[in-house]
Amino acid sequence: MEHDSWQSILDAQDGVVTTAQLRAHGVSATALRHRVVSGQWLRVLPRVIAVNNGPLTRPMALSAALLYGGRAILSHRTAAEEWGLLRVDDPSAPVHITVPYNCSAVNQGPTVRSPGSRRPTSVGNALVHGGVVVHRSRAFEHISVPFRRPRTSLADTVIDLAVSEATPREAALRFIEAATSGKVHVEVLRRKLEVRRPHRYATDIADAVMLLGDGVQSALEHRYALDVERAHGLPSGKRQMPHVVDGRILYEDVDYSPMGVPLIVRLDGQKYHSAQQSRFRDRRRDNAAELADRPRLVYGWDETTRDPCGVFEEVRRVLVREGWADMSRRCPACPRE
Repeated sequence: MEHDSWQSILDAQDGVVTTAQLRAHGVSATALRHRVVSGQWLRVLPRVIAVNNGPLTRPMALSAALLYGGRAILSHRTAAEEWGLLRVDDPSAPVHITVPYNCSAVNQGPTVRSPGSRRPTSVGNALVHGGVVVHRSRAFEHISVPFRRPRTSLADTVIDLAVSEATPREAALRFIEAATSGKVHVEVLRRKLEVRRPHRYATDIADAVMLLGDGVQSALEHRYALDVERAHGLPSGKRQMPHVVDGRILYEDVDYSPMGVPLIVRLDGQKYHSAQQSRFRDRRRDNAAELADRPRLVYGWDETTRDPCGVFEEVRRVLVREGWADMSRRCPACPRE
């Protein structure tokens, strides 16, 4: 085989090749079988070979899945990991790819070395590849972005993650989390949803986009908006309201001043940020609010998600105390009096 041509393929594909490429470079079926059986090479997926004896690196596993799919791109959870939206917490998980709608590729289970093979290995090293989950798209040409290992666009990845969730509520929460962590502009998401309507959860995802447009910037803020405000008939506070503190503009999570009540609700997500920096910022905001005689309430993830009715009652009491005409209602989960 021609060395330069062969080397360029290995470099571009992370040392993983198809059997068709091997044939094109002069490797016969007999020679291929010998190298696999003797343990020099690994059969990773149908028609996909690693020209070493493993274990596979993550780039090799991703390239193998793309080669198996043919005309394929990384998508769903795998694309989210590549974009940095999710952590790679299970190296043995299958690789998600998307292919054109009429492609013949099908899901593949994990590839594992047989315990009784001629070249035995430890149980911990038996897994060759975690498998492939194949998705199909009629919009294939419009969702791909060119990388060395091509993947779905950031906006499409956010949508795919949401649609993959088990319930509408989880879909909306995942959408908010992914969109905010990926810093995807709400208008980009709106335009994408106009041309690529989700096949399920479309209403809930559209509602999540509306909340993003209103200033919701985290999963915690999303839960507060839905489970505390909307579920109990509270007014919708102004999100990310700017206030000048020490000559700097800082933003309050929820401010009810536009409703005629100077209440500020701060949603404490400091475990997701630099603790020292956020504590200093919050102290300055607290002091500024006190000096301006503005009441404030602070809630974290635990109380907002575990006891939204209790949070509602506290917010309602302060709103009413400060002059709001009570139009709230108890939700089905609220304790009966």
